[in-house]
Amino acid sequence: MSIVTLLPFIVLIGAMFLMTRSAKKKQQAAAQMRNEMQPGTGVRTIGGMYATVKEIGDETVLLEVAPGVHAVYAKNAIGAVLDDSEYNRIVHGDDEESDSDTVVPDDASSLTEAAEATDEDAETVEDAPKADLTKKSGAAEAAAEGQKDGKADGETDAK
Repeated sequence: MSIVTLLPFIVLIGAMFLMTRSAKKKQQAAAQMRNEMQPGTGVRTIGGMYATVKEIGDETVLLEVAPGVHAVYAKNAIGAVLDDSEYNRIVHGDDEESDSDTVVPDDASSLTEAAEATDEDAETVEDAPKADLTKKSGAAEAAAEGQKDGKADGETDAK
């Protein structure tokens, strides 16, 4: 046998080796992530549910889904272990950046000026002429033309 005949088989075996190697690395990384879980850690399941780890067993994990609501999941069902800041941002809506950018006025005048301006804008909108949304007579003629053969739109003779 020549090398040219064996070349496709060698390439196929090499491709299979590379694919299984990358899949094995992903599985090892996921297993390591699950082993690093600690009680109190925020997690996301493979179904997309966010919960807090309460207890860790050999093959199962007790998760607190809501205050006082516990559920037992397989360790393989944990999709990601989240940082505390990321978990709080997603679940509780905590946003660290918006807290520092909040501006509180010294007096209430800036708040009442905005309310007065919106009242004036509302009055000008009420005085504006209303838009005419009715159909014109040309539309009535087109509807009558469509009814010439006695069929409504979409009707056919087939039964």
